[in-house]
Amino acid sequence: MKITISGHHVEITEAIKQAIENKFAKIAKHFPDLMTIDSVITVEPHQQQLEGTTLYVGRKVSVKASGKDLYAAIASAANKLQAALKHRKGVLKKKLHEKYQVEQSDGFMPV
Repeated sequence: MKITISGHHVEITEAIKQAIENKFAKIAKHFPDLMTIDSVITVEPHQQQLEGTTLYVGRKVSVKASGKDLYAAIASAANKLQAALKHRKGVLKKKLHEKYQVEQSDGFMPV
């Protein structure tokens, strides 16, 4: 899995890169269909934000997490992304098990 990390108003250090890769690598074990995760770190006064975006079975899944500590925001974003992917996986499974029913019109009257 490829993890793209970019920063806005922040320099991406090796420690930040390792933290993001470690958290998102755990997600990759549960969802082997993921090819890429794009993450953007934004640092503003008194707030650090991480946005993670991926494509899972044809649908874009995106999460945002923020906090005073960047590493807490990374952990929160990883948890949110995992929850969003579980939800998407559940929706896909439900659609597989739905049965198609043909609606009866009023014009058809069995004798």
